[in-house]
Amino acid sequence: MRFKGHVLKTYWLEHAWLGTHVEPGVALDVADDGRISALRTGAETPPPGAEVLRGLTVPGLANAHSHAFHRALRSTVQVGSGTFWTWRDFMYKVAQNLTPDSYFALARAVYAEMALAGITAVGEFHYVHHAPGGVPYADPNAMGEALIAAAAEAGIRITLLDTAYLSAGFGEAPNPHQLRFSDGTADAWAERASALKPREHALIGAAIHSVRAVPADQLATVAAWASERRAPLHVHLSEQTAENDACLAAHGLTPTQLLAEHGVLGPRTTGVHNTHLTDADIALLGSTTTGTCMCPTTERDLADGIGPAVRLQRAGSPLSLGSDSHAVIDLLEEARAMELNERLSSRTRGHWTANALLTAATEDGHAALGWSEAGRLEAGALADFTTIALDSVRTAGALPRLGAETAVFAASAADVRHTVVGGRHIVRDGSHTLIEDVPSTLAATIAALRG
Repeated sequence: MRFKGHVLKTYWLEHAWLGTHVEPGVALDVADDGRISALRTGAETPPPGAEVLRGLTVPGLANAHSHAFHRALRSTVQVGSGTFWTWRDFMYKVAQNLTPDSYFALARAVYAEMALAGITAVGEFHYVHHAPGGVPYADPNAMGEALIAAAAEAGIRITLLDTAYLSAGFGEAPNPHQLRFSDGTADAWAERASALKPREHALIGAAIHSVRAVPADQLATVAAWASERRAPLHVHLSEQTAENDACLAAHGLTPTQLLAEHGVLGPRTTGVHNTHLTDADIALLGSTTTGTCMCPTTERDLADGIGPAVRLQRAGSPLSLGSDSHAVIDLLEEARAMELNERLSSRTRGHWTANALLTAATEDGHAALGWSEAGRLEAGALADFTTIALDSVRTAGALPRLGAETAVFAASAADVRHTVVGGRHIVRDGSHTLIEDVPSTLAATIAALRG
């Protein structure tokens, strides 16, 4: 959007994380195009008329991997034991009950929960496209449009990662549950996805569900669609060892090698999970600057394993974070878990600084979703930011200059006090300004979906 420069509002940030350090007393002007027009340090007191944000303000958090309807699975799939595959069976049952109206209602509440957690942009990995049985709706993109509308009402940005999901496995037709997901061919997927249009709060990207769900000879079609539009392209990658084994049996290649062979890897591509990789896979992802989205709370919930995030980043793969199945929605916990998981695995501490972990949750997450002008507190950037309390029972006593460490290693989503998107106050003093009583709304929409 064109920068207009007329200041509509000034925020005074008691403490602001500026990417490398925490600065006290920052005045931030928001212009009428929803961007930061100026940022002034050394403002010891709030300027006249400024809106005061006490605590630590950071750029808005980017949730780079979401399946909104999985929020309805929380707690129910934690009963007993099981595997990823038994969890998937329960997920299919919930997916069967979705309609455009019920998905809008649920996603609106889920995205409001994200705003309350300081998330200003979400990457929605969207594959429930059609009615049960695979029958297209009158508007073939009714489900995707519902998600875009839900994000608008919740006040956050969305990158709709419209997902190609064509098969049940290598050489296998979709099962009855998966008919809702499939367009039949990648060409048919591309035709439908091309009708989706970006808007001020929404970008359109693409996704390959996995190498088992898109036949190898159709991977290039999805990659070309994204490349022509310079759009983000995401893919579930090596989340399960069973997928790796099946891919090797079918093609003699790892999933990463198969994606490379068909032109899928590259700087606008993000592999989600990237858990079970070979040394050669890591080198391929790094050399192509393909991103990695880690989802630690889901990966541990499903007992998937701990991915080689340190090695991936050192090889050249930028890191982002996602809440995926929404076992919890807390990007600070995702950042903390990535470091703590690595500590458990390696039995050493300090793989990332708090600044690096916050960068993954903010700037690099936004970049993975195509929002390159978000994720930083600086003039010209989108005015998307969130404020974390420094006086809660979790954060009290911390030194303000160590705010980044406090945010990552002590705070939680419950400590978010304010969320601003495009200069608009979406969460004020811990309450959503657009949706009244988000917990009750979540409970009602989930209960209706479960029947």
